[in-house]
Amino acid sequence: MSEKPSVTIHYCTQCNWLLRAAWMAQELLHTFASDLEAVTLKPGTGGVFVITIGNETIWERKRDGGFPDAAALKQRVRDVCFPDRSLGHLDKKKTEQG
Repeated sequence: MSEKPSVTIHYCTQCNWLLRAAWMAQELLHTFASDLEAVTLKPGTGGVFVITIGNETIWERKRDGGFPDAAALKQRVRDVCFPDRSLGHLDKKKTEQG
């Protein structure tokens, strides 16, 4: 990718998922600090919790069965945006689990 990717976290305000969305944004910004253009929080309703990079959905609560943990989210962002990048200990855990 020539431009830095932007991540959008579309979350439900009726479900009070702002803190969860903000925590996930913080995790991504911590891991991918200068590699991302932005992480945007987008309020919504109706139980929405969707994480996208550009037009690609990388996590959707209803489709994927709940919420990602930090490791799963970082791995999906890495797989889409930076496939050759190592996530260090997160990749070791994935290899050990099989």
